[in-house]
Amino acid sequence: MRIARTTVVCVKPYNYRVPTFAEITEHLDTLYPRHWAEPWDRVGLVTGRGETEVAAVHLAVDPTPATVAEARRNGANLIVTHHPLLLRGVSSLDPAADFKGELIHTLIENGMGLYCAHTNADVANPGVSDALARLLHLHELEPLHALSGAEHTGSGRGIGRVGHLRRAITLGEFSAQAAAVLPRTSWGLRVAGDVNRPVRRIAVSGGAGDSYLNDAAAAEVEVYLTADLRHHPASEAIDNGGPALIDAAHWATERPWLDLLATQLADVVPTVSVSDIPTDPWNHHVSAEATDK
Repeated sequence: MRIARTTVVCVKPYNYRVPTFAEITEHLDTLYPRHWAEPWDRVGLVTGRGETEVAAVHLAVDPTPATVAEARRNGANLIVTHHPLLLRGVSSLDPAADFKGELIHTLIENGMGLYCAHTNADVANPGVSDALARLLHLHELEPLHALSGAEHTGSGRGIGRVGHLRRAITLGEFSAQAAAVLPRTSWGLRVAGDVNRPVRRIAVSGGAGDSYLNDAAAAEVEVYLTADLRHHPASEAIDNGGPALIDAAHWATERPWLDLLATQLADVVPTVSVSDIPTDPWNHHVSAEATDK
């Protein structure tokens, strides 16, 4: 098996049988059981008939017109995304009225399946935050916010991860390393804290993470890297003596999971391609220095 940045190419044995949508979704349900998702979440198969054979799978953070078009160009007829397309209720799928209606029509008319693994992938071990933590070279991982219940006891499942660097470095150095390995966005990274502060114990959470600021403080980490930090929760966490904060783009913190998922699917599907299209909505950054030039 050869893994490239955007595509996983698998060499199959001569007696390899092409799997169906149902077989792939069963495999995904084993990796990321649907009952692990939050009650408000909408995960699983959105479009596609179970008996359809899988030509190729395309992975993306978001189901958007761009990523669906990319899947079609790659010859994929099953798309697996992190974010759901139909998270909230709809009363119409009129393709002329809403891009979601247009996407559903495009998927169905082209015989394409769409499967979503969202909060059930967030809490999995390994899952979204494991991929982010490993990209940042963290070791000895444990949940930032562990799941309760007998099913999860000792499983390492939960939201976010806490880990360690091999050696202490400054916050400024860690921020620079994070910026170098995370997918590029116009957002970049925002940092709160003394850049000369030594850091080694780090918490991360893929996606929106300010609900877990108290968990990061309780874990006594020196840095918490996540996305979508709001002004008041972030400033209050800093003023309360909490860890330094690094705020990245939502898409950038979840994109590393696609590479993990690609390896998890590599032995069961013919070809897996991974989208590098930035689906972060912010596509331009303007600073005072730029406008002064």
